[in-house]
This record gives sequence, structure tokens and C-alpha cells, in this order.
Amino acid sequence: MTDIAIQTKDLTKSFKDTKVLKGVDLQVRRGQIFALLGSNGAGKTTAVNILSTLLTPDGGSANVCGFDPQSEPERVREKISLTGQFAAVDGILTGRENLVLVARLRAVANPAQVAQSLLAQFGLTDAADKRVDTYSGGMARRLDIAMSLVGTPAVIFLDEPTTGLDPEGRLEVWKTIKKLAGAGTTILLTTQYLDEAEQLADQIGILHDGTIIAGGTLDELKALLPPAKVEYIEKQPTLEEIFLSIVSKKEEQVDR
Repeated sequence: MTDIAIQTKDLTKSFKDTKVLKGVDLQVRRGQIFALLGSNGAGKTTAVNILSTLLTPDGGSANVCGFDPQSEPERVREKISLTGQFAAVDGILTGRENLVLVARLRAVANPAQVAQSLLAQFGLTDAADKRVDTYSGGMARRLDIAMSLVGTPAVIFLDEPTTGLDPEGRLEVWKTIKKLAGAGTTILLTTQYLDEAEQLADQIGILHDGTIIAGGTLDELKALLPPAKVEYIEKQPTLEEIFLSIVSKKEEQVDR
């Protein structure tokens, strides 16, 4: 069995006259946390939507858990879970009812027990039997992420998973992501928070102008920039500095 969970080759996608993806190549191993970084409009969500069967690419190929999202979408959906940029919860139902509903749809044993466990894990026990439309934005986001964990999927796509969360909620999500990856779950996340990628990612890819322009571990990306000397102490570059430097250099090359 291959240890590659997600792979794309020369993936392309356009919307009318706008080319969003211009040949994206990426590879994610099983059990890895892969962070896809990029500015707004870089194509991160488009790539995730193709991999999760929500969009059809114009060209190239994709593979998730050994299946093609385009020709075998049902098989891919059996293996994955997706949390989008906005909470996809039913406001009329309670938090518990949302989780039980998803557990039943995924044919998970003991839906009530699974729901109770996830409510406790995400600090929602006290609000479990309240309608979700009474939740704060952060609470709804935590419930949304909890719903994506029902059924222990092999691959989880997290599109900006901590948007709207307070610092405590972010830390809880980080802890959960690390625990899932430690148990063998593959995580592909997009994020605008570069400290999030620094904390979580085994591998990082920088998507810019429709292609992956740099990738590797955090240490490998740091090696692309020389350390700065600050009061005779070597200061390693942050991921934010690396990201901005790589993107600006790419733009300079395009302008020439």
C-alpha cells in the first residue's frame, strides 16, 4: 500500500477567463499535516474543493486515498471529511442533534456516545442541548470542526479551520489536529495564520499565482533565507518573513 494519501499533478482550473490553478503539483503522505499557504485568491480553496469532489478540474490529475475525485467521487467521500471556511451547521438543531445527525449519516455506531464525546472534547457540553443559532461564532465553529471528526475519516480537509475562534479555541483545535495526525489521520489545511502552520505543519506548500512556488519542512523553508543578526544573536526567520520574501521574489521575476 502506498503511503501517499493526497497527490496532484499539473492540476488546472479556470473560472471564465480567470486561471486560478495553473499546474499545481503536491504530495501529502499518510499521517502528515500539510499546510497550504497563499494570499487571498491564490487558489487554496479551489484546490481543496477539487480534492474533496466539489469541483471538477480543467486538467491534470488528482488522487485521494488511491481514488480519483473526478471519476470515483463516492469512494473519495467515504474516506474524507471537509470543514469549509464558514460553519456548516444547522441552526435549528441543537449541538447534540447536529452531531448525532452526522453520525447517523455516516453510519457510525453509538451516535449519542460519539456526540457526547465530541461535545466534551470541544468544550460544548453546557451548550449541547441549546439551538445552534444561539451559539457565538466561535462556538459554532468548534461544533463545525467536531462534526468533521465524526467517523474518524482517513483524510480531513480543513479550510482555514480556526477563523473566528478565540485563542483558547484555537489551541484546542491545534491540540485535536495534532492528536488526529498522531493516530494516522492525514490533514490538509489552508490557513491565513502563519503561526498556525509553524505550530502544526510537517510540510508546507506556498501557492502563488496558480502554482506551488516553494515547499518543504519549516526548517527547509527557513534555509531559503539567511538568518538575521540581532545584537550578536542569530535570529531565525519567521514563516511570515519566509512567505513574504518568496512571494515578493516571484513577483519580481514576473515583472522583469
